[in-house]
Amino acid sequence: MEHENAKPHVFPNARKPGELLFAILILIIALLLISQIGEQTTWLEGKGWSAQPRLWPLVGLGTMSIFGALHLWWTSRSRRTPGRWREALVWVSSLEYVLWYLIYVASVPYAGYLLSTVVFCLFLTWRAGYRSTRIFLVAALFGLGVVLFFKSALNVKIPGGAIYEYLPASARYFMLRYF
Repeated sequence: MEHENAKPHVFPNARKPGELLFAILILIIALLLISQIGEQTTWLEGKGWSAQPRLWPLVGLGTMSIFGALHLWWTSRSRRTPGRWREALVWVSSLEYVLWYLIYVASVPYAGYLLSTVVFCLFLTWRAGYRSTRIFLVAALFGLGVVLFFKSALNVKIPGGAIYEYLPASARYFMLRYF
């Protein structure tokens, strides 16, 4: 049971591991993006202020910069807790999944959307630590469902894989159209 005089930790005065690193990264990213606003957007003559293409990106990036600076200021004044680099390592290790997704996207033009998606789902299931046949079956069915939903139901135009060239003409058309 808590002590009656204990103060609630609504506003803790110690920063979490990685919080200072996060605040620095957010501020750097915001400032880099805001420095490119003139190159990436335009200001149209004769348009009202609220109709300018540059306005809302500028508002968003300006707000991100202000709150990033405030977060950095507040975090730098807080008591440090250990574990900053261990937390950064967790962030970097999560980029592994970005790499797997990029490999998946690169494989679609060669292996086709169906094969790439099913293999990707099976691989991520294995990578997440699942090893039962039932879970792999669910992952394969999920991959098939994703392909059917996007290609057949939503009629999304995804280029066929080079592997489809080895199929007979009628099967090739069917696979290009629905899978």
